[in-house]
Amino acid sequence: MRKPYYLILAVLLLCSHDLYLKMETYFLSTGDTATLQLYNGTFDKSENTITRDRMLDASYTVNGTRTSITEDQWTDIDTTITQVSFNATQPGTYVAGVSTKARNIELSAEKFNSYLEHDGVLDMLEKRKTEQKLDQDAVESYQKHVKAIYQVGDTRTNDWQTVLGYPIEFVPMQNPYDTYSGGTLEVQLLLDGRPLTNQLVYANYVPSGHSHDEAEQEHTHDGSTHSHNHEKEHSHDHDKAAQNHEHEHTHDGSTHSHNHEKEHSHDHDKAAQNHEHEHTHDGSTHSHKHEKEHSHDQKVQQESHTHTSGQQLKTDDMGMMTVDLPKDGIYYLRTIHMNEVQDNDSLTHQSKWATLTFEVTHEHGAATHTHDHDHEHHDEDGIPTWIFILGSILVIGLLFFLFKNKNNNA
Repeated sequence: MRKPYYLILAVLLLCSHDLYLKMETYFLSTGDTATLQLYNGTFDKSENTITRDRMLDASYTVNGTRTSITEDQWTDIDTTITQVSFNATQPGTYVAGVSTKARNIELSAEKFNSYLEHDGVLDMLEKRKTEQKLDQDAVESYQKHVKAIYQVGDTRTNDWQTVLGYPIEFVPMQNPYDTYSGGTLEVQLLLDGRPLTNQLVYANYVPSGHSHDEAEQEHTHDGSTHSHNHEKEHSHDHDKAAQNHEHEHTHDGSTHSHNHEKEHSHDHDKAAQNHEHEHTHDGSTHSHKHEKEHSHDQKVQQESHTHTSGQQLKTDDMGMMTVDLPKDGIYYLRTIHMNEVQDNDSLTHQSKWATLTFEVTHEHGAATHTHDHDHEHHDEDGIPTWIFILGSILVIGLLFFLFKNKNNNA
């Protein structure tokens, strides 16, 4: 009796692959190796790789120079992650992007409506309700355009404001690395180079413990080491042809199980082969083994699956939105712009997907922490070294004076 629920969830997975350009840390020292990973699924878990022929553009920009990332630079990690690595030889604020070709997907009315609801394309869902089209099947053309902004060294450059010219893209109005946790960031959303108004955008983050004492996930700012504890949440994915397998993961403490039925493959890339990986949540390690077939008895019908957690924002008349940055962490924005296609026998809808990722930390100043001072100026007691030396000299002098007087009296 649970099979219908599995089928529904399998469809939601296939219709819910966001694409993100991710890094383990967005803070690098000059000369470090920058590794960019394409996550095709959710922000926390990639379900399949991106084939090179799908990439219309892959590039990074620093100091005003845009450098293409060629096909042969990309490598695949098993069947789930596509990544590229290069040396970050120049200090500055980098922006990297990937733009993919359009693909088509056919969905029944029920599956299409579920996809709109769970991925937060609520304006199109409401339009279908109003126009009494909920019973109509759909053929959607979708394309995805992703950006990441990261900082190399301490030098800030203006490359963060680079418009890559993608059909849809997020552009911050200030350098994310001049903003800090507890603040806000103004971001503009462009559609074909123009401000996109009244568009629903979702913003979320993975918290990071930006402490200087715990080494759970360390990175270096020009010689100063910082630690980040990324508390990841598991969610779902979009864009993969699912073969028969079932897997489970956790959302906010509750476990979900998903059976991917082969009959629901919508020609969305190949399914993941057997692999196992580990990650850490709050210091405890979890292991996930992905196989072509699993059997888990979980209460999938009791949970509602959505991609709409975090901040829910609407762009204004200038395509602007204000993103809250409550804590240290890696932030990600996502949106899906969709419209109906008129006078086309092969398509009913067209969608353009966009994501943006960057990292935010607390402000590093004289009162907290800077990247250039020497961490060895103080001993473990917190007593300045010069006081310790001066005190030692005074004690030695006093002892010398006492012994000298004693000898004279003798």
